[in-house]
Amino acid sequence: MTSAPVPAIRPYRAADREAVADICVRTAHVGQDSRPHYTDPTIFPAIFAAPYVHLEPDLAFVLDDGHGRAVGYILGTADTPRFVEDYRAKWLPSVAERYPASSAPPRTPDEEIVPLLHHPERMLVPEVAAYPAHLHIDLLPEWQGLGHGRALMETFLDALHQRGVPAVHLSMVTANTPARAFYDRLGFDEIEVPGADPGVTYLGRETVAIYSTGRE
Repeated sequence: MTSAPVPAIRPYRAADREAVADICVRTAHVGQDSRPHYTDPTIFPAIFAAPYVHLEPDLAFVLDDGHGRAVGYILGTADTPRFVEDYRAKWLPSVAERYPASSAPPRTPDEEIVPLLHHPERMLVPEVAAYPAHLHIDLLPEWQGLGHGRALMETFLDALHQRGVPAVHLSMVTANTPARAFYDRLGFDEIEVPGADPGVTYLGRETVAIYSTGRE
């Protein structure tokens, strides 16, 4: 009798790159599929996924569906200031031509997103300096609510803790209330950032283990 495939967390592999980009696109619009809202939603992985697996692949982990396909991921950096430097010097030149910057006011949703690609210094927020690492986590909808998000987070936090990184932060769309509930359950606290865009919320926590139980 053949046993059923077992989903598992594993390190990112180069062969996962396309799947990671697809997950990012399908979760980029307030946690939902961005494709109905953007002409070229590949801008999202170019900003929020690909630079991390390119610059810091050792801190990228995926949820494997048991058949070798990535259906969720967590990725990030241990050192945000260093990452910003590498992003500008090593990543941005490789994608800037595909998504050119414009000095004109944005007129479409796509044009509103492009500046995020060209301004990595937006990640340098003084109020989160005590949380030097940051992360992005996404799961395809059918894999949410089964405990996999918690497992991904535990894996990432442990990797940071082993590197001696004390704390991690993230920024999220304030309107994404399901994501906020998930982070609250995992012990993230809101970080006050005076003058920040009210549409963005900053959260942080120490990299110590998550001890509470639950299904995320």
